[in-house]
Amino acid sequence: MIIVTGATGQLGRLVIARLLKTVPAAHIVAAVRNVAKAADLAAQGVQLRRADYSDAASLDAAFHGASKVLLISSSELGRRVPQHRNVIDAAVRARAGLLAYTSVLHADTSTLALAAEHRETEAAVRASGLPYSLLRNGWYVENYTGGLGGALAHGALAGGAGEGRIAAAARADYADAAAAVLTSTQAVEQVYELAGDHGFTLGELADEVSRQSGKHIPFHNLPQQEYREMLVGVGLPAPLAELIADSDAQAAKGALDDRSGTLGRLIGRPTITLAQAVKAAL
Repeated sequence: MIIVTGATGQLGRLVIARLLKTVPAAHIVAAVRNVAKAADLAAQGVQLRRADYSDAASLDAAFHGASKVLLISSSELGRRVPQHRNVIDAAVRARAGLLAYTSVLHADTSTLALAAEHRETEAAVRASGLPYSLLRNGWYVENYTGGLGGALAHGALAGGAGEGRIAAAARADYADAAAAVLTSTQAVEQVYELAGDHGFTLGELADEVSRQSGKHIPFHNLPQQEYREMLVGVGLPAPLAELIADSDAQAAKGALDDRSGTLGRLIGRPTITLAQAVKAAL
């Protein structure tokens, strides 16, 4: 029985879709906070169980019979560690044979502000005593391509990553990696540094958008505070804007680059290219 937490999120749904290609639906559990949002998964034969990261009793019920658990990191910044500890404790009580966690690239050495919660969670996973895999996911390429409409409307792409290379991959690439680990019949590794095959700068992203759209889109590199203020100005909550601006500032120093090729090898195919990502977004 494979339990996927956060199963109605963008990554969770992709993981389940990939699992369904090789695992009987009855052996997959979608652990979700709101069961009503997962009716489409139930229609495919996937088991639905309510699971709230802040409700230990719900987690115990959801993890009944678990052989493997995928903990997809919470989206509630600042509350992740206690929520993740609840999930880890429930997996221990369920005596799961594998606990996989979606962490962040190079979590142990990362300078990203958001890495701190991941490091604490990784420590709790290790201390659980369960067999584990840390899926240290790099940036989603959708973090950038999702905003290309605004770049085209305003005639420029703004950011704060300078000349830093970003080894991003698609959510589908990371979902395939999670499914590969969850379905492996061999001993899985404890730590996977997962990132796109070929990094790119935001200037190169702007050039690719210009090439495919036929409209000149320059890249405007902004100082961290100015970029943060711009994000707040377009409606992002201040804490999220701070996090995004920090991530770009650290990316400028190489925090989101990786040359290991681990992700491509794990999923058995090349990760998405920049040209493919831009084409899909446009």
